[in-house]
Amino acid sequence: MRDVYVIAVHTIKFGKYLDMGIKDLVAATVVPCLREAGIARRDLAALWFANSGWGYARGQESIRGQVALRPLGIDGIPITNIENACAGGSTAFHHAWLGVASGLYDITMAVGAEKVHHHNKYKIFAGFLGGLDIENISRIIADLSRFGMDDDDRRRMAEHVRRYAGSRAHRGGAETKARKGKNGAARYGRMRELGDMFRVYLQLSEMLGSDTVRDLRKLLTGDHSPFMDVYGFAARWHMRKYGSTIEQLAAIASKNHLHSSLNPNAQYTFRVTPEEVMADRLVSWPLTRSMCAPIGDGAASAVLCDGDTVRRLGLASRAVRVRASVLGSGRERDFDDIDIGERLSRIAYEKSGLGPGEIHLAEVHDATAYGELHQAEALGFCAPGEGGVIALRGETSIGGRIPINTSGGLESRGHPIGASGLAQIHELVTQLRGEAGGRQVAGARIALAENGGGALGQEEAAMCIHILEAPSRGAGMATAGVQ
Repeated sequence: MRDVYVIAVHTIKFGKYLDMGIKDLVAATVVPCLREAGIARRDLAALWFANSGWGYARGQESIRGQVALRPLGIDGIPITNIENACAGGSTAFHHAWLGVASGLYDITMAVGAEKVHHHNKYKIFAGFLGGLDIENISRIIADLSRFGMDDDDRRRMAEHVRRYAGSRAHRGGAETKARKGKNGAARYGRMRELGDMFRVYLQLSEMLGSDTVRDLRKLLTGDHSPFMDVYGFAARWHMRKYGSTIEQLAAIASKNHLHSSLNPNAQYTFRVTPEEVMADRLVSWPLTRSMCAPIGDGAASAVLCDGDTVRRLGLASRAVRVRASVLGSGRERDFDDIDIGERLSRIAYEKSGLGPGEIHLAEVHDATAYGELHQAEALGFCAPGEGGVIALRGETSIGGRIPINTSGGLESRGHPIGASGLAQIHELVTQLRGEAGGRQVAGARIALAENGGGALGQEEAAMCIHILEAPSRGAGMATAGVQ
């Protein structure tokens, strides 16, 4: 296998782009990424395109990459479409790496783009069902009920609600609801919302049957996806087993909002204190809104190549080496067994010849603050049960022992499904080049990205882990593995 290098990365600012389609988002990242690499479209030997929801939301199935890239003059080459839930972008990166490492191609590209925002919010949340085993959705609903809160959970939640009942976050929701109830325009909006709900339920009934859809109402009510309930259960399990606290989760969320305030590409660039995080609206106990990733639109990309191409293009000072790239799937297991993150990270560490103590920073899949807490443990950055402890100590903040999610993570940078994994790569490459500005991790040489997607049983359905190494400094390409 050949050494592989990332020579260009790009991401747009994540957010809401109601006036832009997938083709527009793709152009906004592909053109500047190619410009940074110093190559033309014709120089690409192969491309992998990640997208999850274009088919469900807009009907564009099957040939998404070909449709999105042809307007840019990228055609004729192998274009492979990747649909791997939230791990789609990192899966595209893995295959672009594999194409070069195998010797099949010299220059490849990975692109991820997603339009999550839709005028019908029920269509958005129904789209997340594709990340579950849809044919067994009734069993999944039953499992979620079985994994509900016990008496101690309900007691803790009640105490929390009483503590923050007078906060602005809770009062604001009640006052806004009362005000809207007197507003004729709001009543019209409610009628439209009911119509949106009805149309989505009709569509789901055709696919799943009316009885199942009636059960699905338990998952699709409120402003959250079923994944938030899964994360909520996992967080409660961790609390019972290790004594972790909502204060630890709030510290993680506050830290990520701080990091994203230093990232011009982040969807959220405001700061939130731990107290404000805990006072925010509950989504699924113990998770509040500020602990959960927002929906958003976005696109990101990367260009990869072999060592000879790096030398030919004169990019040795900017070429980031891929020390390991691992793609794996979840497996059937008990909740206490080794999970996919720990299992795949062991493989990545072995392939890279490194250990968790040699990682200088990491981007992890934090669809919720608990996701980061868990991955810090699974990746070996701390002992089991200490993911929240190290966050409270400041060890995962910029300037700490192992900064995590310097971009702001999914919680604050944003989470446009197919683009998220490549946004992680963008952040790590930027850090390893020493170009991250106010959020720069001093002396960063080795970085890790973990990106999971979907849910089957007790863990993610798919996951990628990448380990990257900074460009060689002043000693030529040989030190980075190019002979």
